[in-house]
Amino acid sequence: MRLAMLLLSACLLCACPRPALSGSGDAAALDTAASLRERALADTTAWRVVESLTTEIGPRLAGSEADARAVAWAQAKFRELGYDRVWTEPVTFPRWERRGESAQVLGAHAQPLVVTALGGSPGGTVEAEIVRFDSLEALQAAPAGSLQGRIAFVDHAMPRARDGSGYGKGGAIRSRGPSEAIRKGAVGFLMRSASTSPQRVANTGITRFDDGLEPVPAAALSLPDADQLARLLQRGPVRVRLALDCGWDGEYTSHNVIGEITGRDAPQEVVLLGAHLDSWDLGTGAIDDASGIGITMAAGHLIGQLPQRPRRTIRVVAFANEEQGLLGGREYARRHAADVANHVIAVESDFGAGRIYGFNTSGGDAPAVARIAGALAPLGIAHLPGKGGPGPDISPLAAVGGAWAWLGQDGTRYFDLHHNADDTLDKIDPADLAQNLAAYAVFAWMAAESDAGFGSAPKPANDADE
Repeated sequence: MRLAMLLLSACLLCACPRPALSGSGDAAALDTAASLRERALADTTAWRVVESLTTEIGPRLAGSEADARAVAWAQAKFRELGYDRVWTEPVTFPRWERRGESAQVLGAHAQPLVVTALGGSPGGTVEAEIVRFDSLEALQAAPAGSLQGRIAFVDHAMPRARDGSGYGKGGAIRSRGPSEAIRKGAVGFLMRSASTSPQRVANTGITRFDDGLEPVPAAALSLPDADQLARLLQRGPVRVRLALDCGWDGEYTSHNVIGEITGRDAPQEVVLLGAHLDSWDLGTGAIDDASGIGITMAAGHLIGQLPQRPRRTIRVVAFANEEQGLLGGREYARRHAADVANHVIAVESDFGAGRIYGFNTSGGDAPAVARIAGALAPLGIAHLPGKGGPGPDISPLAAVGGAWAWLGQDGTRYFDLHHNADDTLDKIDPADLAQNLAAYAVFAWMAAESDAGFGSAPKPANDADE
């Protein structure tokens, strides 16, 4: 594996011309960036971090016993990797637990179904006839009361897309579908998983119930089981038993875990790299988001090993409870809003470990952005103005004025694994992970060395709330 990485490094380093320079400082920064690229492509730190988190902690459902172990693990890992400062910041939230789940077709065609409760669903058992809809819009258009005593089944097939754009409709069904079903009189909710996996695994994820509605059991079906239900419905009415043992259980305080490589000249100015520490409980959270934790922790580590510290501080944040509503990111933005101008730029790895193909920022000094783009180009990463956006946990910081960068990963197969039991370490390609590490290390170094800013500035309160 090491030889393959070294050969890949040599090929990539020869693939693009050296970007134009504007001064001796730029030349030195670019020389260091080239060295970081070569070193990162042959480095196994990111892989070892991901292996450690997924093996020693495993699934890390927010509020679980494993959540607390993950926080302790992250603090120890930052220290092991040589970070100058390591600390935590509390994040408090309601705790949701999954204890058991099952579903069966009843009657003449009786058979089990593979389902998983949606995060936030109440427990309960319902037996009822199902009514199929091919989209959220079709469910919304159903007459009031038409689902009285029935289970709504939304059967929308999510398409593959490199940028994950197919997830928009699937995610909306998961978050808004149960409330729509309740308004029509439904006693339960089933959805085709927001997934592209051909395997018989169901995908979880958080759902919400609108104020004033009595929540009902809500679950997702594996894609083969959704297809099976659709075929059965062609033969006549289908009655299903859905049994969920899950629900909310008090409050819990977890923590954002933060490590810093202190800047040599402007330590108060921060280049922030983020990923989230929690995961859902079905797999081991390898691509979502142990890979991001490994990439960002390892990037800071490699920069910290350089002979000279970066001009600005590199801050890596392992966010708490992203999965249930960006709660760690929201708390970080609230706590640091007054210092947003010193958050020079932020970037997040939360889309698996596929190869990075695109780079963009929210703005800033054009020559500085061009120099970063030039340093990333040998990795096969194109500058794509107008593409991307802030990562999930970065978006609250962006909302109060923080500048963001986007390093777009190939998500063509991301939703084969996202939020399901197949999200395990063996799905990560070490060479792709190393390319991600190289991109994050080069980006962070170049942003930290730049004399220019990227547009971070506090937003007026009314703008930040929008």
